[in-house]
Amino acid sequence: MHRRDFALGLAAAGICACSDRPAAAPPAPSRTLEPEPEPELPAPGPPPPPIPAAALGPPLITRAALDARAAELRERHAGRGFTVLVEPPFVVLGDEPPADVQRRADRTIHWSVLRLKHDYFARDPARIIDVYLFADRASYGRNTRELFGEEPDTPYGYYSPKHAALIMNIGTGGGTLVHEIVHPFMAANFPACPAWFNEGLASLYEQCGERDGQIVGYPNWRLPGLQAEIRGERLRSFAELCAGDSDDFYGRRSGANYAQARYLCYYLQERDRLRDYYHAFVAGADLDPGGYATLQKILGHRDMPRFEREWRRFVLDLEWG
Repeated sequence: MHRRDFALGLAAAGICACSDRPAAAPPAPSRTLEPEPEPELPAPGPPPPPIPAAALGPPLITRAALDARAAELRERHAGRGFTVLVEPPFVVLGDEPPADVQRRADRTIHWSVLRLKHDYFARDPARIIDVYLFADRASYGRNTRELFGEEPDTPYGYYSPKHAALIMNIGTGGGTLVHEIVHPFMAANFPACPAWFNEGLASLYEQCGERDGQIVGYPNWRLPGLQAEIRGERLRSFAELCAGDSDDFYGRRSGANYAQARYLCYYLQERDRLRDYYHAFVAGADLDPGGYATLQKILGHRDMPRFEREWRRFVLDLEWG
């Protein structure tokens, strides 16, 4: 979950479009768009086929560098009861029992990173990202204030480029963590990614599992609010969504924007077009920075108003819960 100061200077710095602190918090979305606690991810099935080493190139961060960072953090946080371990390309810290921290590293971080890299991301983040997994809301709030000097403005967790950290209330489940993992990978692989697709893809995996060894998103808590927007004829066109900047995306209609972007990604996933869209968008972003022309090409639709009517019917037919 990110705040609306997202883009000021970040693209030029090569940093992901996900903000650190809000310049001014946007109005809260309607209750139909408020999240609920997320379930644990499923036990992983067989991993996807490995990506050829030639396609990845040498890792930007070595295991030795990760081990050194882990040792530094163990010393820095001695006495806080943290378990610190390495799960490439991250260093993971948690205040749950050590076995639980290890399980989350294996079943959420390793599981999702493997599948996200297989489908989308050839490059790891260029710098080490620390992943703080706090056991519950009280621990999350207290440690965020003490370690980072911040008051969290979401009860679930966020990515802080300033601190090179994912800071999570893991007691709400693994979905927000997978959402936030997408952002540093997007920064490393598609730094020009607009807010709508960055958040749309990340939000897709707030409720996720796997199908044939690949990560897939499922309908989630954003669906009822989106259906209400469609029925009320308040939803804007995809052309407008793609053309908007980060201030627009994170503005007063941020809840609807997140939901619309997520379920466009969900539609593309269900039509086996999402990976094709991502890679075509990356390749053509210089000429199509908002991704709308690429969307038309991947969909094969000349008549986008007709497609949008079809997509809205598709969304209205979905069920959640």
